Amino acid sequence: MSEARLIYEKRGNQAHIRFSNPAAHNALTSAMWHDLRDAARDIAADPSIRVAVFRGVGGKAFISGTDISKFADYETGQQGVDYERDIDECMGAVDAIPCTTIAVVEGWAVGGGINISSACDFRIATRDARFGSPIGRTIGNCLSAASLARIGGAVGVQRAKRMVLLGEMLTAEELCASGFLLRIVEREALDAEAEALAVRAAENAPLTTRATKEMLRRMTFGALPDVEDLIGEVYGSADFRQGVADFLARTKKVPEWTGR
Repeated sequence: MSEARLIYEKRGNQAHIRFSNPAAHNALTSAMWHDLRDAARDIAADPSIRVAVFRGVGGKAFISGTDISKFADYETGQQGVDYERDIDECMGAVDAIPCTTIAVVEGWAVGGGINISSACDFRIATRDARFGSPIGRTIGNCLSAASLARIGGAVGVQRAKRMVLLGEMLTAEELCASGFLLRIVEREALDAEAEALAVRAAENAPLTTRATKEMLRRMTFGALPDVEDLIGEVYGSADFRQGVADFLARTKKVPEWTGR
C-alpha cells in the first residue's frame, strides 16, 4: 500500500476515514485533501451516520503534514492565498460534519494532522503521539485565521503559540492533562477503545449532537477577520521561497530568515 490515498468506508452507523501515504508518514497530497472534503460532505448528507472516525495507517503517524512539493512553483502571494482558501474549504467540510467525530492518533500529528485532529470532537492517542505545527522553523509559511481559531480553540492559545512560534512538538501526556486528549491508550488496546468510544457516541440523540456541534462551530468561526493580506505577504516572501527550497533539499537546518 504505497499509493497516497484517502480510504473512506461506512460500517453501519459509523464512517471511517483513514489517511494512507506511508512512504511520507501519511502526509496529505492535494488529492487526499480534496477526497477528505468530499468524504466529509458525504457524511454530512447521510443521516444514518452517527459517528466518524479518523485515523492514519501504519501505526507511525496520524498525519505528518502536507505534501509541499508544489510550493516550489509558487511565485506570488496570491498563490498562497488561494492555497489557504482551498485548505479552509476542506477543513470547513470537516468542521460541518453534524455527527460526533473522533481522531485516533498514533505517532505524529503535524501540520494538517494537528488541524484535523483539532477539528474532531474527541481525540485518543498512543503514549508516543506528538502534536505540532513547526512552520516557523521549516518552510516559513503561515496559517489561515480559521486554522488558528480551530487549533487555538482546541489546544489553548498559549500551546498553539508554542507550536507555531517556538516550533515545539507537544507530548500526549501534556495534552491529555490539558483536556485536548480524551485519554492516552496503550497500542494493544487502541482498537477496542476507539470502537467503544464510537459506539457510545453513536448512542447520543442525533439532533442534540447536531445542534450542539453547529452552535460551537458558529461560536468559533462566526466573526473571523479578513487576513488575506497577511497570508499574501508571507507566501510572497523571499523567506518562504528559501524555506521551501531548503526543506525540499532536506538540509535539516533552520533557514536563515531575512524578514523579506
